[in-house]
Amino acid sequence: MIRILILSSVLMFAFSGILAQEKLLAPTPPMGWNSYNSFGAAVTEAEVRANADYMAEHMKDLGWEYVVVDYCWFYPHPPNSIQNNPPQFRLSKDKAPVPWIPMDEYGRLLPDPRKFPSSANGKGFKPLADYIHGKGLKFGIHVMRGIPRQAAWAKTPVKNANEITADMVADTTSICPWLNTMYGVDMSKNGGQAYYNSLIELYESWGVDYIKVDDIDLHENYPYRKSEVEAIRKALDFHNSDIVLSLSLNMKYENRDHVQTNSQLWRISKDFWDDWEKLKAQFDLVNQWNALTGPDSWPDADMLQVGKISKRGPKGPERFSYFNEDEQRTHITLWMIARSPLMMGGNMPENTPFVKALLTNPGVIALNQKGKNQKQLWRKDDRVVWVSDLKEGVKNVALFNLSEEPKSIEVTLEELGLKGPVSQWDLWEGKELGKARNKIKHTVNPHGVKLIQLR
Repeated sequence: MIRILILSSVLMFAFSGILAQEKLLAPTPPMGWNSYNSFGAAVTEAEVRANADYMAEHMKDLGWEYVVVDYCWFYPHPPNSIQNNPPQFRLSKDKAPVPWIPMDEYGRLLPDPRKFPSSANGKGFKPLADYIHGKGLKFGIHVMRGIPRQAAWAKTPVKNANEITADMVADTTSICPWLNTMYGVDMSKNGGQAYYNSLIELYESWGVDYIKVDDIDLHENYPYRKSEVEAIRKALDFHNSDIVLSLSLNMKYENRDHVQTNSQLWRISKDFWDDWEKLKAQFDLVNQWNALTGPDSWPDADMLQVGKISKRGPKGPERFSYFNEDEQRTHITLWMIARSPLMMGGNMPENTPFVKALLTNPGVIALNQKGKNQKQLWRKDDRVVWVSDLKEGVKNVALFNLSEEPKSIEVTLEELGLKGPVSQWDLWEGKELGKARNKIKHTVNPHGVKLIQLR
């Protein structure tokens, strides 16, 4: 009997391990809001809460759930400062870094209490996370790869690493070219993994659901930070964490298997902004990465550039998106049908009725969250056709016109694997377009799209 009980326990343990490995943290593309496009490095707690309130009231029931505080939440901006990529300087006498960034005794960065008042007295992001969770939403933060340079200067101890200090694991040759607050971690050194383990322990204690880790890649001449990606993955697994991992930015296609194995989503481009040429370039990128989409595996085409952006930088003046209405629909449609993660970049309390309608169309959102077999059917010069399936007998077709003049775009039902007649429903306009017997054919505005559901 004892042997039977022991065997049963072993089997149950093994089975629970299998279930843990099969747990999907991002079965569909994550949907949420990110503070960067609107507020750069200087977002405040009040602004984060306002966007969470808007999402809870207007968008949560459609699947929008993540509220993500982007970079430099730790940096002590002076009142009303809008500095992006804010630097640390070194004093001449002892090389002490200034300004001094909030940090705990283990070299882990903390929110700046001027920007995030509820974080004071060592509470960190837990009060803000609790507020967002109370709205039925999830909380995320941006973090920089590595260990603070000031921790290395101060030789702070690494938690749970006997007599190891930050300077002993810091790789002072591994630096970010656009933000000078961090060194990389030398993962060949004792204590390197312990440091990353301690970070995830801290984020878990705050109630973080999503982390976007930056400075993992940058451009063709920049090294992909493979060892630190693996360290973050090991730290998440060590804590059996449910935190969703996003990697940024501009991942090289040659590293596709590694990023897919170690994260739930990853940026496939440099920073995307409300520039038509940048939007046109995204078509080739999402097509290249499309084969890797699937549960827990989402190539990320970057934030949605609609609504009020750049209120405090980080690029250009405060404005509503430079994209016109046709371009905004093209932008949103490509992200939807290609199943990119959806992170709204505009300040949502200032959404116009048009922008709100872009983000809350249930039929269009269904392409992103429930679509399957999505692909670029063909591209002929500046005419591009994407297709996806929704359910048996329902196919979605996006007809994109990237040219400077109206274009007629035609697709035969045979190309779509269908037999006529089929009904046509315009998903953006919300209206019937009549039957199609052998082909669909529509005139599309310059820089515009027709999004047709065939039934």
